[in-house]
Formats: sequence, C-alpha cells, structure tokens
Amino acid sequence: MLIYIKQALADARTAGEPVTREGVRDAVLRGATERIRPKMMTVCAIIFGLIPIMWSSGAGASVMKRIAAPMIGGMASATLLTLFILPIAYGLILQRRAAKEQRASSPASSTTT
Repeated sequence: MLIYIKQALADARTAGEPVTREGVRDAVLRGATERIRPKMMTVCAIIFGLIPIMWSSGAGASVMKRIAAPMIGGMASATLLTLFILPIAYGLILQRRAAKEQRASSPASSTTT
C-alpha cells in the first residue's frame, strides 16, 4: 500500500504539482484506490477458502476449526489495517512533512496583530 502511495506522490511531483496538504491527500487516495481490488481479491479468496473448514463436521474438524478461525480473523483485521489505518496514518505523516517543507521554503513573514 505504501509503495503505491509513494509512487502516486512521486508522479504528482514529476507532473509539477506542488506538494501541499491537498496534493498529499490526492496522492494517498490515488495510491490507495489502486490497491483495493487486488487486496480484496486476495482476502476474499482466502476467507472463502476457509469458510468450508469452519462449517465442516467430519473427522479432525475440531482441530481444523481452531486453525481456521484465527486465520479468518487475522485476514479481516489485516485488511482493515491495510485499507484504512495505514493510508490515513501515512497521509497524516506526509501532510506534516509537506507543511514543514512549505514553511521552510516560504519566507518567514509572521505578523502579529
């Protein structure tokens, strides 16, 4: 996910767009949307493959259910982390960096009223 966000930000920089808070937000959205489909396809394939194990009742089913249950929970939580938490946190970090760069590049003209 972060690689795609970095690539979207690099593409914006090479296109001459200024690195502002809005530009960072747009880059995060572009990078994150490129990863939604591949991530969801992987997660759905894994979870749908584990659901029959959760419904099984034959020999050894009790052991397999104990293995499949944490895998399903882990895939669900990793998906939420990857699709929501990481882009938001990384976007906030990049926005702070962009704000610092803007302050450093602009002349110090603070007026008090």
